[in-house]
Amino acid sequence: MPFLLAFYAFAIGAMVGSFLNVVIHRWPREESIVFPASHCPLCLTPIKPYDNIPIFSYLILGGRCRACRAPISPRYPLVELANALFYLAVFERTGISWAFVPIAAMVSMAIVLIYIDADVQMLPDAVTLPGVVVGLVAGALSLGDRVPELALSTSIVDSAGGAIIGPAVIAVIILAYWLIRHVEGMGWGDSKMLAMIGACLGWQSLFVVLFLGSILGALIGVPLALRSEKGMQTALPFGVFLGLAMLAVLFFGHTLTSWWLVASQPR
Repeated sequence: MPFLLAFYAFAIGAMVGSFLNVVIHRWPREESIVFPASHCPLCLTPIKPYDNIPIFSYLILGGRCRACRAPISPRYPLVELANALFYLAVFERTGISWAFVPIAAMVSMAIVLIYIDADVQMLPDAVTLPGVVVGLVAGALSLGDRVPELALSTSIVDSAGGAIIGPAVIAVIILAYWLIRHVEGMGWGDSKMLAMIGACLGWQSLFVVLFLGSILGALIGVPLALRSEKGMQTALPFGVFLGLAMLAVLFFGHTLTSWWLVASQPR
C-alpha cells in the first residue's frame, strides 16, 4: 500500500506536469490554456490520448510528432518528470494529508516560473500573485509545524512578513542600481516572485534563497554572459535562479541552516 500510494503521487505529479507544459508554452503567447486541446505547435495536428501519456509518449515517439515528425522539445518530459519526482518527495514527507496539496502547488508554481523566465524572461502575475495567497494560507495553517521536514512558513505573521520583506529587498536593489547605473538591474517580476517565496517559506528563509540564487546566478549566468555578444550587459533570468534556490531551501533548508550554524561557530 505505501508503494502504491507513492506511485499515485508520482503519477499525479506527471499528469500535472503535462498541464504545466501547456501553461509554459501558451501563457507567454497569450493563448488559452484550455482550448484548443493539445496539438503539435508546428502542424497543428491534435495529439491523440495515447500519444499524450506523460513521459512515456515522448520516449515511444522518439521525441517526434507522430504526424509531421517534427522534433518535440525535451522540455516536455523533463517538466513532467521533475514535477512527478517533486510530488513524490512531498508525499514522502506529508503522507496522506491535506498538507500535500498546497505544498505541491508551491512546487508546480516554481517550476512554471523557472521555465517561463528561462524562455522569455517573464514572471507572470497570474502565477506569482496566487502563489502569495497559497503561501499566506500555508502560514495561517502553520504548515511549517505540521511538516517539519520541509522549510515552510510556521505562522501567518511569518508568511506576511516574507510577502512584504521579499519585494522590499528587490525594490531597494532595483532603485540602488538605477541610481548608480541608470538602468534597471532587475525586473519587478522578481520582486513579486520573492513575495511568493517569502509567503511560502517565511521571511527567515528569504535571505538564504537570495544568497543561493545569487551564487547560482554567478556560477551559471556569468559564463553564459561572457559567451554572449553583450558580455556582462546580458540580461539574465534571475527568476530561474530564485526558483531553483526556493526548491533547494524548501527541501534542504533545515540542513543548510545547520551547516551554516556549524560553520559560523568560533573556532
